[in-house]
Amino acid sequence: MYAVTGGRTVPRSNLAMEALVSSATSVQLGPTYSREYRAISELCRQVRSVAEVSALLAVPLGVARVLIADMEAEGLVRVYQPQLEAAGTPDRNLLERVLSGLRRL
Repeated sequence: MYAVTGGRTVPRSNLAMEALVSSATSVQLGPTYSREYRAISELCRQVRSVAEVSALLAVPLGVARVLIADMEAEGLVRVYQPQLEAAGTPDRNLLERVLSGLRRL
């Protein structure tokens, strides 16, 4: 995984594990892209959280965050960050939905 992320452990942008990711293209990525990029693009044809992508690809969450942030910068995926309350904390309903989703995994 070190080679896949170029040794980086922190994504270029602040990417929450509950952020939703969708593919920005309807075509399959070609062989010029890494195997991981192609797998993320395929998985995200259906909207998924960063945590789901990590679990489904069996890669550490940090690796998934770095790859997804890189793909967002290249315009390959769209990321929808969770809305925070005024105090800067996630909405309770959001946290309950994430917990429910994690239990289903």
